[in-house]
Amino acid sequence: MTERALVNERAVWILPAAVLVATAAIAAPAARGEFQIEEVGSVVAFGGTELKQSTIAFADHRNDELADSATGLIRFEDWTRARPVQRQFLSLYPGYVEPTVNVTANGVTKSVNEKLHMYVAEARFMLARPPSSIDLARYATLPFLERMDPSIKHRLISAADAVPLNDPEAAFNRNPERRWCDARPNTICIESRYHLEGKLPLGIRLINKLTESEKKVADYLEFQSEMRVLPEIDQAGSAKLTGINAPVTGALEQSIFYVNQVMRFGKFLALLQPHPADPDKTIATTFIVLAIKSKVLEQKKEYESVPVLRNLVPAQVLMGKSSFNTGTSISAGLPSYARNRVKIIAAILDQE
Repeated sequence: MTERALVNERAVWILPAAVLVATAAIAAPAARGEFQIEEVGSVVAFGGTELKQSTIAFADHRNDELADSATGLIRFEDWTRARPVQRQFLSLYPGYVEPTVNVTANGVTKSVNEKLHMYVAEARFMLARPPSSIDLARYATLPFLERMDPSIKHRLISAADAVPLNDPEAAFNRNPERRWCDARPNTICIESRYHLEGKLPLGIRLINKLTESEKKVADYLEFQSEMRVLPEIDQAGSAKLTGINAPVTGALEQSIFYVNQVMRFGKFLALLQPHPADPDKTIATTFIVLAIKSKVLEQKKEYESVPVLRNLVPAQVLMGKSSFNTGTSISAGLPSYARNRVKIIAAILDQE
């Protein structure tokens, strides 16, 4: 196969895979506070009493036995089997399964189970004030998201605007229990757009120049999400999720239910609990989960065989190991994105 033919065939996946790092909607630049990251094997196993002031215990399980050694990502089916509590709370909604999609090849359309790989990050930090002093409702707001990263542009939308009708894949993420973004207290619905930064736009222009396909790769990522303060908290289940035997006093959740390319869904969840040994302090446990289409990761050999695409191998870009990864925001890759986002959140909660 010629280089041009290969680019033409695969172009739809190259830069979308590269920008998957943006699909979490909640990226952030490096924190200006004093919080420092301490890598741990498991935040839950780390506990709460071992936390140091201004330190974030962080784990993204890239070296776990469950994770693929090449990508650091975990197959959805392995994640759900080995970590059922995480599946319950961190899937797009309880009971979420890999979708069945229609695939057309050689003029024949058939239904297949779309495989997913998971990026799962956990973080925990301590705040020097009691949980009763933290009002999470002030963070389920558009101004809070705008503070997180000015490079992402947001606008409020209604439930009627959620899940774009012009994208047939959007239907796979509809919540069977309720409609996304129904009017509820302390809930907002957002449509967000991120224009790629650093070297990635140059890569997009290169791909679009080489390909003859009518479908060009966009230099932006668009996504929709619902952010809310959870009205009801499963105390027993939440204690299992965090590993801390203390009541959860508040929970902030962002569910990314639509992304225009590459990813199926994303979830951010922050849980607040009193410090086990000091009720005047708060333990915050946060989770960032992204569900990536597995077929995006299957292009390694094809890309490596084409010199112009060698640095755009999807898995490398996703995990921040490509020369196209730049900066401290979304375009830096998933590991940097997740760490920087948690540092920003910790600094905001600590200073207010």
